[in-house]
Parts: sequence; C-alpha cells; structure tokens
Amino acid sequence: MKNHLILYCLCVIFASSYSQNKMQTMSKSVKAPMASIKPKTLEKHGDVRLDNYFWLNDRENPEVIDYLNKENEYYHTVTASTKAFQADLYEEMKGRIKEDDQSVPYFYNGYYYITRFETGQDYPIYARKKGSLDAPEEIMFNGNEMAKGHKYFNLSGISISNDNQFAIFALDLVGRRIYSLQIKNLLTGEILSDKIDNATGNATWANDNHTIFYTRQDEKTLRSDKVYKHKLGTDTASDVLVYFEKDDTFNVSVAKGKSKKYISISSSSTLTDEYRFVKADEPDSEFKVFQKRVRGLEYSVSHYGDSFYIVTNKDKATNFKLMKTPENATSQENWKDILPHREDVLLEGIDIFKEYLVVSERSNGLNKIRIMPWSGKGEYYLPFDIETYTAYTTTNVDFDTDILRYGYQSMATPSSVIDFNMKTKTKEIKKEQQVLGGQFDKNNYIEERVWATANDGTKVPISMVYRKGLQKEGKNPLLLYAYGSYGISMDPYFSSTRLSLLDRGFVYAIAHIRGGEDLGRQWYEDGKLLKKKNTFTDFIDCSKFVIAQKYTSPEHLYAEGGSAGGLLMGAIINMAPELYNGVIAQVPFVDVMTTMLDDSIPLTTGEYDEWGNPNVKKYYDYMRSYSPYDNVKAQAYPNLYVSTGLHDSQVQYWEPAKWVAKLRVLRTNENLLFLDTNMDAGHGGASGRFEALKELSKEFAFLLDLEKIEK
Repeated sequence: MKNHLILYCLCVIFASSYSQNKMQTMSKSVKAPMASIKPKTLEKHGDVRLDNYFWLNDRENPEVIDYLNKENEYYHTVTASTKAFQADLYEEMKGRIKEDDQSVPYFYNGYYYITRFETGQDYPIYARKKGSLDAPEEIMFNGNEMAKGHKYFNLSGISISNDNQFAIFALDLVGRRIYSLQIKNLLTGEILSDKIDNATGNATWANDNHTIFYTRQDEKTLRSDKVYKHKLGTDTASDVLVYFEKDDTFNVSVAKGKSKKYISISSSSTLTDEYRFVKADEPDSEFKVFQKRVRGLEYSVSHYGDSFYIVTNKDKATNFKLMKTPENATSQENWKDILPHREDVLLEGIDIFKEYLVVSERSNGLNKIRIMPWSGKGEYYLPFDIETYTAYTTTNVDFDTDILRYGYQSMATPSSVIDFNMKTKTKEIKKEQQVLGGQFDKNNYIEERVWATANDGTKVPISMVYRKGLQKEGKNPLLLYAYGSYGISMDPYFSSTRLSLLDRGFVYAIAHIRGGEDLGRQWYEDGKLLKKKNTFTDFIDCSKFVIAQKYTSPEHLYAEGGSAGGLLMGAIINMAPELYNGVIAQVPFVDVMTTMLDDSIPLTTGEYDEWGNPNVKKYYDYMRSYSPYDNVKAQAYPNLYVSTGLHDSQVQYWEPAKWVAKLRVLRTNENLLFLDTNMDAGHGGASGRFEALKELSKEFAFLLDLEKIEK
C-alpha cells in the first residue's frame, strides 16, 4: 500500500510538473541541433572577431538548408504538445475577423474604388464602380485566383491611368520584395506583353496614358537606384534611364502629386532629400532639380495652385516646419515660412484640399489633426478625449471636397474610418472594425498611459491595456513591445488578435522608447548613432517600472520586437536577461557588425546615418559594444522564440540563425530556444491574411505555455 501511495504521489508530481510547462519538459528530452563550428577571423581597426557561424550566410549551400530544416524539426517536435492549442488559437483569432469584409469606398477620377475579401479567401479582390456605388462592380484583380500555384504571393503597386483604361500592378512571388511590373487593360481584361522584371513595385503614369515612370533596384544590394521611362506597347529593353542615383546611401522613388500637374523623383537618405520634377503633361521633358541636396536638409514637397508647399527641417527646424515657394522659384532661398518651427510640436505631414490645409502634428506623444482654411479664418483641431488613441488622415485623393477622411482607434477601441465635414464640423463613421464572436465589449478593458523614468532622468511613456478587475500584485503576465528605430512612432492601436492574450489575463504594453519619433524629432535623434544605447536602456527601465508598479514580475514579464526591434530584443537579453521569462524576436537584426561592414548586403549603405558607418572607428567601437551577436556570453538567457524567413531581403535569415547557434553553445541554462524559419517567405512572413494568424498562434502558444495556460 505504501509503495502504491509513493508511486501515486510521484505520478501526481510528474503530471503536475508536466502540465506546468509541456514545452520545457519536452525540450529536455529532445536533442537540439548544433550548427557546425567553422571559425572565420574578421578584422577591422585592429580588432579581431571570431565568427564560428559565418558559413551560414550561403542559402545555396545544402548544409545550410539542412541546418535550418533541423532547427525547424526541433521546434515542431518540442512544441508538438501545443499544436492543438495553436489550432484553437488560430480558430479563435480567425473567428473574430469578418471574413466577407471590404474597405470604405473612395472616389477618384470618376470611379469608386473598393478592396474586399470573401469568406474563406486569403487575398483581397480589387474592384471599382463607375460613377455610383449602385453601378455594376468591375473586378480589376482577384488576388485569390492570381495566387493559385504560388507558395507566396504579394500583389501591390496598383496605379490607374488617367483615362481609367490601364492599370500597372506589381507581383512578388518569392517574398524578397523584388517585383515584376505588368499592365492590365481594364476594359478588355488583357494582360499586356510589357513586363518589367527586377522592379521595386513603384510606378506612376504620365497624363498621356501612354508613358510610365518606374524604379528599379540594384540586383545585389536591392537598393532602389534607377528611374526608367517606358512607353506602352514598346519593348521594355528599350526603356529610357531617366535618373540614376550614384550615392549608395540614397534610395529613389517616383510619384505623381495630388494636383496631377507634376511627376516627382525623390532621392532620399536618412538625413537628406532631393526632388526632381517634370510636368505630367510633358513626360519627355527633362526633370529639373527642385532644391539640390544639402547634407542634413530634409524636405518633402506638395503642389497646390501656383506654389509648392514644403515640410522641412531648414534652419535647424528639428521638429520641422511648413514653407511655401512659387512654382518658378524652387531653390531654398525663395522658401517662406507658413507654419514656423515649434520646440514642442512635431509636424508630421500635410493634406491639401481646395479650401483647406490639414496638418498632422504630434504633441506630448499624441496625434493631433489641425484644420486650417486657406481663408485664414477659423482654424481648429479635431477633439480626442483619451491618451491611448491613434488618429491619422487616410485616403484623401479628392482635391475639391470639404470631406476629410481619417482613421481613429485606441488600444480598446476598434479602428474606425470617419468622414469629417471640415465646413460643418460634422462627422460620419463610415466603418468601425467588427469584432465577431459576441464576446468583445470595449468597456471590459482598461487603457492607461504611464511614464517610466529612464536612467538619465528622461520620462518614457508606456501605453497599456488589460482586462478590468486585474490586480496589481506582481503576478500578471505582461507582454512589453517596442521598436525604437528609424524615427518610427509606435502609436497605440487596436488588435482583435491581442484579445486572445488579454482575455487570458495578460497585460499588453507598448514602450515608446527613444529611437522612435513618439515625442518629437529629438526623441529619434537621442536614440540613434552614438546614442543608440538609449533605446535599449529605455526598454529595460520600462521593464523595471512595470515590475516596480506590480503590474508583473520577472517570472511573468515577456518582451517582443521585430526587425530593428529584434535588435532591441537581442541587446536587452544580453544586458538584463534576469528581467524576462520569455522573449519573442521576429526577423531580428542581431549581427550588426558583420552586416554593417558588408556593403553588398541590401540596406547596408543606406543605414550609415541610422547606426553609423563602422568603417569609421568611433562607430565601429560603439556598435561593437552592443551588437547582440557579438555580445552573447556565458549567462542564463530567457526562453526565446526567434522567427525568420529564408528569402528575407531586409534582415537576412543568417543573422538569427547565427545568433541562435551561438546562444545554444554559450548560454548556461536550459530554457527554451527556438529558431523557426519560414522556408517560403521573406521579411513580412507568410502571405495571406489567415496564414499570418498561424504564425501569430505560434507566438501566443509560446507565451501561454510558459504561463501554464493551456486553453
């Protein structure tokens, strides 16, 4: 009897341990793959780095593919116990989505344009109706039909000719963001023979309905560096090179402005812009420089009437200002202030209408939309009541209208598309995102904006959302997300998929750390180049804050970031691994040194003003001090889920692959460590709206299993 009791107790203990974390239990019984060590010495500025996994950078090498497949097999084996849960999460998230959904129609050049989805289908259908929403629907592109037979499919860059007859469209069937441009006759359905390969997907029509301007990229670095002109029906091999950008830190794009009078070529780097213009009615004329590039001078241009309007940082306008210049005098000595620079307000952009100027601003980290009649009388701001919202102008292609279309959402409020009458100050909600399933009520959630204090005294905002009734006892699981690079602001937003975490007790938080532009341009400047570490320490200090305020504890705190946000994840787990139970790193930029020293890799040269040029020793030394791959060391690391795509053109797959391989050798604990490589996709992950949910269900199952939440 005694032996039976002991056996029973042991079984209970084992079962309890097993149920507490199935993946961790399984990981101890399954041997993880170990990448072969093939030392390579890398030397710069007298500093020698030993890279044991440099060889993984050859996607054509069968040994590399074999290693990635073994990592995938390991991930699938260890997570086998969560597969049913992943499927349930997928169905749960999918069940909240209105499958037969469509965009709010917008009117342009005689047609209403609509993007819609059909039940059970992954890809959008692009349609239009002539003159009235009651008119018969014309299907321009059915992504579901076009995607058949392809493991990856991305249709983008649709541009319609002025006579409404032809549409340019771009296709990427690999996920590497290398597009082929084609032209469809919308009246007959015929796909023309004019096919342009190795394009960026960026193209626009001249007003003659016969001339197309488009951009191409360097085949190796994928830098957008050339603008070509194509005549409809001619051999693409004879297309004329209109502009070549020689400076390898710049990228080019081409577009036609809202007034339809000009076509512009923009050539931009992180710190400097240069525009060229030609009249859209005269596509064979020579492009003329608007204002030649001056190092540090940033500007963007909009045309209205007989003038150009310029958003610029001219004269040390750190937060940008609005200026104006005549059409025939575009160099900067002719620019005049319209909206002066303000130390506490970031000017993010403008929308021009016949009777109104609409200004998008950011103050104290919050979006503002300012309505300014050209008459100069009666300007005002749209009112917003809470501090965890996002508001933004959307599709406003109609010039002669009083209606401004804008979007609004908060962390607990589904996104809405709103038409606002700028004259009467009345609004019409054209669409509010539906959350199906009958479970969602925004009144069941609390939204907060709190402020953490960084190590240098700077106040850093955090936006968060959680279920009502949550107790601040330090036991709540909390997922802290951030990006923190390129001046990209991470505004509070609604996510129906996030409800799968919130309704299981998670707090979700966004740390608005330096490196973004959340609190103005200086917020960005203080998180780049030789101040980049502020990005990492801000996140760590935000983590310490939510722990100190009893929202969570290190046993229940999780971190997430992707791409440059994946660099953030790599840095924080080197610097403060003890703060986190688990980390999700999506397509992470972690091998900073090797990548930034290789100017043949896509994006490298254009990134020098963001990270610094490591060919200069002071930048090399600074990068060396935080580069996640180079700073992996013998210590305990959190549980880690790392995802990547074999065809990623933004962050090459070998960066996370090398990072995981090195972590496997040096870490001193046995926490979960997964590398999950999508062998058919690139930087954006799987194509198709539902395939993306499958990837998300993997991440959620990872978090929930660590929290011992099984349903």
